[in-house]
Amino acid sequence: MAMAPFEDHAPDADHVTAYDERHHRTYWRLLDAAAENADWREVAQVIFGIDAAADPLRAKTIYDTHLARARWMSETGYRHYLTPPND
Repeated sequence: MAMAPFEDHAPDADHVTAYDERHHRTYWRLLDAAAENADWREVAQVIFGIDAAADPLRAKTIYDTHLARARWMSETGYRHYLTPPND
């Protein structure tokens, strides 16, 4: 299965977006990596395919914004999945 492309900035909406739906597995991977105190540069390479040595600003931005979104999803956004859809 091909991974959907990543934006340089994760969403900051107060609701779950289509982007979040496409990347929710990535968010869980980021949370796991953070819990293990993985180096953000390695995470940027492994998850996002960005060489932090070659493009440190972009690598740090994509890592930070996606980790922040992952935390939001785990603290607030998950409620979206608990609410039945309005038909």
